[in-house]
Amino acid sequence: MPQTIQNVVIAGGGTAGWMTAALLRRVLSPTIRIELVESEQIGIVGVGEATIPPIQTFNQFLGIDEKAFLRETHATIKLAIKFENWKTQGDSYYHTFGAPGTTMGFCSFHHYWLKAKQAGLAQSLWDFDLNYLSCQQGKFNKINTPNPLYEMQYAYHFDSALYGQFLRKTAEQAGVVRTEGIIEHVQQDPDSGFITALQLTNGQQIQGDLFIDCTGLRGLLIQQALGVSYEDWSHWLPADSAQAVPSERFDKTLPYTRSIAHRVGWQWRIPLTHRNGNGIVYSSQYLSDDEAGQTLLNNLDTKALDTPRTIRFKTGRTDQQWCKNVVAIGLSSGFLEPLESTSIHLIQSGIVRLMKMFPNQGISQAMVDLCNAESKDEFETIRDFIILHYHVNQRDDSDFWRDMRNMAIPDRLAQKIAAFEDTAAIFNEQSDIFRDASWVQVMMGQGLDPKDYHPAADAMDNAQLMDAMQQIYKAKQQPLDKLMNHDEFIKRYTA
Repeated sequence: MPQTIQNVVIAGGGTAGWMTAALLRRVLSPTIRIELVESEQIGIVGVGEATIPPIQTFNQFLGIDEKAFLRETHATIKLAIKFENWKTQGDSYYHTFGAPGTTMGFCSFHHYWLKAKQAGLAQSLWDFDLNYLSCQQGKFNKINTPNPLYEMQYAYHFDSALYGQFLRKTAEQAGVVRTEGIIEHVQQDPDSGFITALQLTNGQQIQGDLFIDCTGLRGLLIQQALGVSYEDWSHWLPADSAQAVPSERFDKTLPYTRSIAHRVGWQWRIPLTHRNGNGIVYSSQYLSDDEAGQTLLNNLDTKALDTPRTIRFKTGRTDQQWCKNVVAIGLSSGFLEPLESTSIHLIQSGIVRLMKMFPNQGISQAMVDLCNAESKDEFETIRDFIILHYHVNQRDDSDFWRDMRNMAIPDRLAQKIAAFEDTAAIFNEQSDIFRDASWVQVMMGQGLDPKDYHPAADAMDNAQLMDAMQQIYKAKQQPLDKLMNHDEFIKRYTA
């Protein structure tokens, strides 16, 4: 292995490949050559059209103009996910990017709300969340204010294929070399096992010092060439199939994703400015492909523009995200269903992790081990958050939901649920991208009612607390008049 990394080769394009190429080129010295190998003949999964707020940081770091990005990717604003039928059929709740209420003292707002609810408070927890109130009215605007009461965190819905193309232009203009071709063979050093080159079907050889595997679920380098094993999580998350289909644009573009639970699995609806993105995630153990496809088509808001496309997957992760001189980014490093829109974020965090630990004078095993440990922890915390949605349910209409409710879950998640049920306490790992407010919204939305609240909330008597709650409630209502219809915002902002 060369002492200095001079040639970085990215195997695969799509969202993962071009996000990686764009950020590497932005960060690394121009003396390091970056080459991306992809083929127009190989399709991409391309179902991840919803994101979480850190995507803004990624785009800003690349110097991307938000208005141009929104226009070219047919993007809309995302303030939340609306979960329908997850607790029981007919019930719904929101997981927003905001946080209910505001800081009131030593403990989180929901402890004060729980005490106020016992005293007769009429408003729900979500009535104190500006993101939720905006979703209810289908409104959005960029509010520039230092007042945390008016802060509105947001992300995007966009066409992932168009986002990849958008980043490709950015990366190529910055000096990334793109090579068209299909990888036929992976060459390895006979002694170390390090990858030395990719041989294409046309006979061309692409040599490199560091290789990034963005080949999706195939894991062409990390799994097939290096033989890194895959940790299977299907005993916790048995969904192994998805079908995706675009449909005509809905008249009113709502600023949130819809996640609609069905008898087996769930369906997503993602609004874009030119169409809707739709899909169903399900377990083939409980539901046939034909039944799943018909369920998807029967529950579209608008006319389908194609026939459903089936995607197979196995929930889990590679035991190593970095092995020898290969780093897996995107689906090649693992798969978690897009229930909480984490697919593109895991691409982003994987690239950022590589940037922090990028090898200069050769690959350090200590850094490789640290990278793998961080990746493992991140995947597991997201995994647990997704399991939470399935496990804490009160549905009794199918074996699927009963089995999910009765299954054994990871110990760490079981402890979190027990602590919240007893005292409304939330304990997060440092690597958890979902903070307290997210866990609270999902736990309470799924029907977990804490038996107690933190004693710090008793610092105020009931009269003081109810008065404070009403002041916060009124303050959360004030910005609504400054917001505009979501479609009107997109139209004006991107004009």
